[in-house]
Amino acid sequence: MLEENKRFIALDVFRGMTTFLMIVVNTPGDITSTFSLLLHADWHGFTPTDLVFPSFMFAVGNALAFAKDKWQGKSFGQVFGKIFKRSLIIFILGYIMYWFPFMKWAADGSLTGFPISETRILGVLQRIALAYLVTAVMIYLMAPRQLIVSSGLMLLGYWLVLYVFGDYTLEGNAVLKFDLAVMGASHLWTGDGIPFDPEGILSTIPSMVNVIAGFLLGIYLRNGGVNFEKLAKMLMLGAVLLFVAFLWNFLLPINKKIWTSSYVVHTIGLDLIIIAIIIYLSDIRANKTNFTFFEIMGRNPLFIYLVSEYIYITFMFVRMGEGKTLYQSIYEVGFQWIGPYWGSLAFALTITMICWLVGKFMDVKKIYVRV
Repeated sequence: MLEENKRFIALDVFRGMTTFLMIVVNTPGDITSTFSLLLHADWHGFTPTDLVFPSFMFAVGNALAFAKDKWQGKSFGQVFGKIFKRSLIIFILGYIMYWFPFMKWAADGSLTGFPISETRILGVLQRIALAYLVTAVMIYLMAPRQLIVSSGLMLLGYWLVLYVFGDYTLEGNAVLKFDLAVMGASHLWTGDGIPFDPEGILSTIPSMVNVIAGFLLGIYLRNGGVNFEKLAKMLMLGAVLLFVAFLWNFLLPINKKIWTSSYVVHTIGLDLIIIAIIIYLSDIRANKTNFTFFEIMGRNPLFIYLVSEYIYITFMFVRMGEGKTLYQSIYEVGFQWIGPYWGSLAFALTITMICWLVGKFMDVKKIYVRV
């Protein structure tokens, strides 16, 4: 039987693996020479990289399964105050991260101010903050059965909105239309060639189901311990969800950037299977696997992610000779000789390991950042 502290370890491992892959994916030496498995799908479709962010959301839900204990005996006002404060801090951290270093390079090569009117409002941490705010309140007010029904309604309702108010293309989807109406083009991401934010307001709604699913799994693992039967049920449910997503994909394509409902079902199914495998390998089988490397990243995932982003942003901002960034210069001098693809991966792994060392230092010093 798996003890309470062991369940924490398994979920730390899952968070650590997710954080590790998130940093590797975000910091290639050369995005044009990156293995396809480490790239997001261009639009419809799915790659292993497309599992990283929803898994992070799933892990947020796992943590809520344990945080709920602290809410016992407290009024809604007291609990909401804590939830709102945490959400606000995470949102602000994400907003400042995209604004940093508060300056930008002009076309003529000079430095100029970065006006707030051009800042990206949403992003990875902002989505986590908004999803945490809503789902935490739902978890406080609703029983598990109500959460399951609500999740189904959210996914079906989102599908209806996508169908009625747009199509499933980059230029015509309802997520883009809503964000343009609410925030305007100047506050959106432009990485796909047009102002469009893959962490849009509307598409945050189905992402909340990933968080709720993570919470429900956390409750399931805590209730009566874990054994082979429970792991088998997790694997079977994961397989069923994958099959449902496969069929749904014919009507509503699996798409990360607009976070379609079929994509949610697909990623939840995969996460259930992955966590079941981690628990089996680390805690149930006789010859247990040591996942300490990933545990370290899983104990401070948010802080380590922020470290990686600030390294990336700073290296990309600092200019060297011939208009090259510090990021490019380090890659070309230190890693490009390995080869375009392996060199790009080696660069990403190096930055990831620097972040891991930060996590290791914090773990040794017993420093755990809980925003």
